[in-house]
Amino acid sequence: MQLSFLTYTGGIAETNGYFLPSPDGGILIDAPEGVCDWLAAQGLRPSHLLLTHQHFDHVMDAAALQARGTKICAFANYDSALTLEHVTRSWGMPDVKAFVVDELLDPQNAFTMAGRSFELAHVPGHAPDSLTFFDAEHGWLFSGDTLFQQSIGRTDIPNHGNHAQLLRGIKKHLLTLPGDTKVFPGHGPSTTIAHEARSNPYLR
Repeated sequence: MQLSFLTYTGGIAETNGYFLPSPDGGILIDAPEGVCDWLAAQGLRPSHLLLTHQHFDHVMDAAALQARGTKICAFANYDSALTLEHVTRSWGMPDVKAFVVDELLDPQNAFTMAGRSFELAHVPGHAPDSLTFFDAEHGWLFSGDTLFQQSIGRTDIPNHGNHAQLLRGIKKHLLTLPGDTKVFPGHGPSTTIAHEARSNPYLR
């Protein structure tokens, strides 16, 4: 299947960002380090950035994109506790440059932006602000760090992780999607709902 979006992978955690073009600029899902310059080199400027969650590797370029006119949409307002800077400082990493969330997303409501419609699900357990974005028209799920090929998001982060909560959310919100739904995660290769329901060792 020919995909009508672009994938960028960058930063220390090899984080995926997805650019979905549209006539008015397009949508970027997550902002790993380097994605702002990558988009600029191709003459692309997203009108909106949708954050699956605010862990540092997903928002490193959020402020740079905002400075170029991109509006940021997320489940919660910017918070250095959500970006895990208390952890990354111990690794000698620079802090995430602060940004402003322009629009808070309500997971109870579907929304349309830049000509694309998404159904939202709030699936905490990896991060308290984790959202997934489901494009029912194309059968695409942008899962952030909730669900990966043969894995799930880590749940050992203090004050963030809850293994049982994450599993409940995946089973309630994600495994109930059509089996042929293509899953595009925050790290690693794509998969499908049917494949993960059948063979993901964390979901058996």
